[in-house]
Amino acid sequence: MPHRSRRYLRTAGAIALASGSLLAGGAPVAATAGITIAPMVHSKFVSARQPLTEDECVAQFTVPCYIPSQIQTAYNEQPLFNQGINGAGQTIVIVDSFGSPTIKADLATFDATFGLPAPPSFNIITPAGKLPAWDPTNANGDVGWAGETTLDVEWAHSMAPGASILLVETPVAETEGTAGFPQIVKAENYVINHHLGQVISQSFAATEGTFPSAASIMGLRSAYQNAARNHVTVLAATGDAGATDYSNVAGTLLYTHPAVAWPSTDPLVTAVGGTQLALWDNGSRNQADRVWNDSTNYALNDVFFGTPGPTATATGGGLSAVFSRPSYQDSVAGVVGDQRGVPDISMSAACSGLVNTYQSFPGQPAGWYVDCGTSEATPLFAGIMALADQVAGHSLGLINPALYAMSAAHEPGIVDVTTGNNSVSFIQNNELVHVKGFNAGPGYDLASGVGTVDAALFVPELAQAAGGGYGG
Repeated sequence: MPHRSRRYLRTAGAIALASGSLLAGGAPVAATAGITIAPMVHSKFVSARQPLTEDECVAQFTVPCYIPSQIQTAYNEQPLFNQGINGAGQTIVIVDSFGSPTIKADLATFDATFGLPAPPSFNIITPAGKLPAWDPTNANGDVGWAGETTLDVEWAHSMAPGASILLVETPVAETEGTAGFPQIVKAENYVINHHLGQVISQSFAATEGTFPSAASIMGLRSAYQNAARNHVTVLAATGDAGATDYSNVAGTLLYTHPAVAWPSTDPLVTAVGGTQLALWDNGSRNQADRVWNDSTNYALNDVFFGTPGPTATATGGGLSAVFSRPSYQDSVAGVVGDQRGVPDISMSAACSGLVNTYQSFPGQPAGWYVDCGTSEATPLFAGIMALADQVAGHSLGLINPALYAMSAAHEPGIVDVTTGNNSVSFIQNNELVHVKGFNAGPGYDLASGVGTVDAALFVPELAQAAGGGYGG
């Protein structure tokens, strides 16, 4: 089932492009009884009437919570908005199992509260088949995925308020062996074949080691190969369990060694990790971004997750056991060795810097929630991509080669994250487990990727580096 209790998330090397083969194989993964995809978000109800202020969040959860204007300012979007660069003419595609029956009304409430315009269009499609009847008693299914959907839609829209939204809902969250991925692949191929959007945001994954074999992953890659051929950018969250990830279908056990999740490890996907922001009320920083790691934030864990002990709550990152190093990571071979490394880039995800969402679907109280996780980081970056596509005048497609070239050239739009790590400690089977992760440092690392972004600089730099030019 989806890992709903604390996180909704769970959901190769050269690249396989039309012009040539960059696909590489890799070591086999361990066979298990089955796998499950799940979303990567932590969510907590706070008020039926209004979002919490930053001070109220600190009083209730010991940490601040942020609103759209603060996050927009943190990533320096206003200079772009002043030029009319707000995602106009672009469509962000958000893919989630089941979706939410109230998402259009919830987005309208969110927008009215924070002074955001409605998206030019907001459409919902189900190309992989009719959804099952909504079940408000299924906290780990419909309700959990609806919370994920809400976070994805509201915060992608916050970052690119001029972009259209296409929500793609799929009818299966889990099956033995492939856990709903065939339906996701079918739906994404439909979107790509019909040219319905420029960037696809995926806030879900499954741990590589839970797939029956490496071949079973290879058999699910057609949408990413299709996206690369059609110049559609695909993003995926790296996960919320730090250097490890879930080892069983129920999402109750973690590997006691480093592990990473697919599809973020796919070389045709841009893997989005998580940082911790520390902002003043106006959205300016009071300290530099660091790697998201709340594993030993005991006060937060106690009030937010109901446990005073350490938890595996940090950004995913590490080395793939399935995919070898893609050519665009040759410049960081000293870090990744012969394997694909993730993340590629990072955005806000920390539970020690929550964001507000509005949710009113049946199965939980209607009202305002605070959320965190790499499920937040991924739609945030999807919004940034919509701005870059607008500047370029067309979809930029696979951006990873450009990201690593920009990092190597020290382009100022990429902001290095040099502090923190994704090592985690947690209690499992009545024992304290520690999984050593990876440290941030100058340049690329397996905790933050190439770093994070200053949008006003990054957007035109990416548009040019990925072949889009500055306007056209």
